[in-house]
Amino acid sequence: MTEVSINEAALESMESLLGEQFAATLDFCCVEFERLGSEVLATIGQDKEASVRHAHSLKSNAAQFGADSLAAVAGEIEQSLNNDNLAQATAASAQLMTQVAQSQTLLNNWLASR
Repeated sequence: MTEVSINEAALESMESLLGEQFAATLDFCCVEFERLGSEVLATIGQDKEASVRHAHSLKSNAAQFGADSLAAVAGEIEQSLNNDNLAQATAASAQLMTQVAQSQTLLNNWLASR
């Protein structure tokens, strides 16, 4: 499994950009990580277009808010699906929700330490 990691510089950049709205936006993103991860799992092997779309959204949102390892796993799923490698995408998806949960914990701990 990919080690869970966050990018504090990306978080600081978003915090600077969003100001008072940062904490609420980060909370919303954490909920979105869970929703998008669930959507990837629900559609993988059933609806390639939807799986790719959800994986891409998760990758982008995670990267923007510093959830680097989550973004990497979502990116691997997206790329594998785009390359018609369902086996690789499915294998990567096995760690997706663990990445989501542990990224949420790291992000919330980082925010609490501010």
